[in-house]
Amino acid sequence: MKYTEGLNIVKGRAVCYSGFREGQSPDLGIFPTYEEVKEDLYIIKDQWDYIRMYDCDMHSKTVLQIIREENLPIKVLLGAYIHAEKNNFGCPWGGVYSEEILENNKKRNLTQIKTLIAWANDYPDIVFALSAGNEATVDWSGNYVPVSKVIEYVKMIKAGVQQPVTFCENYVPWLDKLKPLVDVVDFISIHTYPVWEYKNIHDALIYTKENYYAIANKYPNKPVVITEAGWATNSNGRGICQSNVSEEFQAIYYNELVNWSDEDEILTFVFEAFDEPWKGSNEALEPEKHWGLYKVDRTPKLVIKERCLIIS
Repeated sequence: MKYTEGLNIVKGRAVCYSGFREGQSPDLGIFPTYEEVKEDLYIIKDQWDYIRMYDCDMHSKTVLQIIREENLPIKVLLGAYIHAEKNNFGCPWGGVYSEEILENNKKRNLTQIKTLIAWANDYPDIVFALSAGNEATVDWSGNYVPVSKVIEYVKMIKAGVQQPVTFCENYVPWLDKLKPLVDVVDFISIHTYPVWEYKNIHDALIYTKENYYAIANKYPNKPVVITEAGWATNSNGRGICQSNVSEEFQAIYYNELVNWSDEDEILTFVFEAFDEPWKGSNEALEPEKHWGLYKVDRTPKLVIKERCLIIS
């Protein structure tokens, strides 16, 4: 099913947006300022129609306010960020918490869901779809939430809003463990990262297509949206080989991904608009920090420079 029908939106291009700059972090509660967010949205509006946001926090609220106040032509897929409600001993970097933390997370998650519902109703002209969480059921998740609980959250959201509701996850769980969730969501949202799966740039789009069609063919009556796909431009060698990342490779993958998405009418949120230095380890070349199409100082990387030349 085409996303324009299932989500009742027009065809467009999409990008993931999180505007945290140097010295800012959601973990520290230091958020981008009003003027910084406004600058970002004016960069975004000329290139993308849809943005994805992950959390019902001060940053997301500022984004919604500015889009309304400035009358910007941007629609938002807004998510609730749900934290671990169950220990995941299979997570390579943690995922194990005290019972007190898990109980507090359940309360915090419920607050996120309620806020998501409230903001969806406050901004129905801007928020076009909602997500009940992000990468919380995949085997390696550090914020593991049982599928049964995700289903509860989706049902709770759907009961309180008019917009379509989804859950954003790596493509693999949709093949098996998320089957019970498929009947509940309005559309399926998958993440596909060839470079994390040790694919080189020549095999990248082929792999992305395989991921997408494995899900789309399995559930032909549900729209399938790619809510994350991208290519890092730097790496310290942990998880992603240094020789497999560069601005040149990012440009190749982005252009191939966008062209295919346009041709096959697939809504694809490219990950991501801007580099985010708060992510991952303290190492400067930590790959989590380097997925942006723009650097943290908002100067464009190669792919944007090339596309601007083509447009001009």
